Amino acid sequence: MFSRTDLEAREAATLAPYATLSRAARGREHPEAESETRTAFQKDRDRVLHTTAFRRLEAKTQVFLNVPQSGHADHYRTRLTHTLEVGQVARSVALNLGLNETLAEALALAHDLGHPPFGHAGERVLNALMREYGGFNHNTQARRIVTQLERRYPDFPGLNLTLDTLDGLNKHDRAGLGHASLEAQLVDAADALAYTAHDLDDGLRSGLIAPAQLLELPLWRELLTRVPGTPAPTSSHERRILHRELLGWLIRDLTHASAEAIASSGVQSAAQARAHPDKLITYSGPMKDRLRETGAFLRENLYRHWRVEMQVEQAERVLTTLFQAYLARPSLLPPTAKARAAQVGVARAACDHIAGMTDRYALETHAAITPPGTLTSWPH
Repeated sequence: MFSRTDLEAREAATLAPYATLSRAARGREHPEAESETRTAFQKDRDRVLHTTAFRRLEAKTQVFLNVPQSGHADHYRTRLTHTLEVGQVARSVALNLGLNETLAEALALAHDLGHPPFGHAGERVLNALMREYGGFNHNTQARRIVTQLERRYPDFPGLNLTLDTLDGLNKHDRAGLGHASLEAQLVDAADALAYTAHDLDDGLRSGLIAPAQLLELPLWRELLTRVPGTPAPTSSHERRILHRELLGWLIRDLTHASAEAIASSGVQSAAQARAHPDKLITYSGPMKDRLRETGAFLRENLYRHWRVEMQVEQAERVLTTLFQAYLARPSLLPPTAKARAAQVGVARAACDHIAGMTDRYALETHAAITPPGTLTSWPH
């Protein structure tokens, strides 16, 4: 049987000098004994995996609303399947670069915990509703969940993750902190890689993006040259072939470009990597251009498609009604949220409660408090 000390020694012997080692973890806010059989980052990963917030990702929107409207809802990515795809990419690249695969996995599993129902549309609505109370951001909310909102242990709030994992979740507001670890940089890149590939796939699957439209996209035209005999995906089999090739191409580019950047930087420790003036997990120049063009294409042709915009309208109506109802009548909040309101205010407690809802639960709660024929606006 391998002990934690054995696993830590294996990391030190096999990982690259710039990797974040478990035995060098910077501790936890609340001191506690480490596991005898798991590294500190394994413990972090497992704690994230068993949260209520992680399970709820199964029923939260990625692009398409996670409710059975068209009969095909089960086939589209959810926030959970997106998270798992990010984890797969991050682990694969971490292994090739000699980074700490377990830390990368822990960060990947936690990176989207703070997303509210209805995807990015829901985030924009909550941020607007919370403008006078500090705003709302899903990255900040993820940290709030793992440090405060999840209550699983009697001795401390949150999950008491290592400071390394918490730092990796801090994607913004890094003034004076330097860059995040290479593992955190990798998860950020893997996030963009995964949603670029699977949003194109879901867009085609849904019919909101036509194969002919993709021919105007340089990334897609080059992808077709890599898969001879597939001029346009006219079947689910052809679409899967193209999606698989696209993922492999993006992963190879990320791996090789990052390896070159790390080698050129000369960094020889995790601390040097964090202090380096440039991010070292990166794509090649041409691929950065292709991803930028693809992002613009997806915004114009998928995220702003009228059928997706209908979901945005629904998100605004549902979340606004819920927020106004809770502000007007805090007694509508469940007991845990009501108790939190005494500490952080009704607005933040209501926001926390709403952000934790799945798409279905938000719709059901909205229907419960606004039966047919009643007003959907509440007095402040």
